[in-house]
Amino acid sequence: MSDRRRTERLVADACLAVVAACFALPLLWLVLASVNGHADLRVAVPHPFTTGNFRSVLNTDTTYRPMLNSLVLCGGATALCVGCAVLAAYPLSRYRSRLKRPFLITILFATGLPITAVMVPVYGMFVQVDLIDTMYGTVYFLAASALPFAIWLMKNFMDGVPMVLEEAAWTDGASPMQTLRRVVLPLMWPGVVVVTIYTFIAMWGNFFVPYLLLLSPDQLPASVSIFNFFSARGTVQYGQLAAFSVLYSLPVVVLYTVMSRRLGGGFALGGALKG
Repeated sequence: MSDRRRTERLVADACLAVVAACFALPLLWLVLASVNGHADLRVAVPHPFTTGNFRSVLNTDTTYRPMLNSLVLCGGATALCVGCAVLAAYPLSRYRSRLKRPFLITILFATGLPITAVMVPVYGMFVQVDLIDTMYGTVYFLAASALPFAIWLMKNFMDGVPMVLEEAAWTDGASPMQTLRRVVLPLMWPGVVVVTIYTFIAMWGNFFVPYLLLLSPDQLPASVSIFNFFSARGTVQYGQLAAFSVLYSLPVVVLYTVMSRRLGGGFALGGALKG
């Protein structure tokens, strides 16, 4: 290896190490501060080591109810969004139409539309139709806001399933919905997993939407109730905030760990076209 290539590799490794440190240091602070009796903004060894921060936040008002609200909101909205995305992506992937390209361009435009640009008219509409401060109304809006990108992703995954498999099922008398459920979805299941994980994570960290659409304190999700750790005088309970953040991250980590196992083998097309 020449000196020039060795220098370029060292520079690239150094840049990657800096980027890795930028991600690792906040996570390291989060873990250490959660068990530190005198936590502050410094990354330091816990002194004294304590589990009191977790005991302080593990109660109904601080953690249990907000986490349950988050699971109801994000889980319901994710299931609704993924289901609608599958039904919308199937005709876009399988049927030809003059309106297909304009519709896809509209979806692509909708994915880049900032949520803040539509929240004022949405809030007014929710007040008019009596959906403000309701969990199901917030679920509908979260699902609708994530639907354009979910449709775009789902269509791309569905395009990878060969049409010849569906034609064989149609020959055997299967309806389009039976073909979708029994042929297409099992073969593109890793794509469904990707869309599900991405949609859930995006909703789990959403603060703006539930903050505006939910008014009752007992309905607020964890992404909003985290502000309880910031007092009106500007002081922050860093230890309890870190402990709550660790607990808040667990559902996403568990979801990714469980569902990512479905991604190991890629699309299950092996042997499907033989014979």
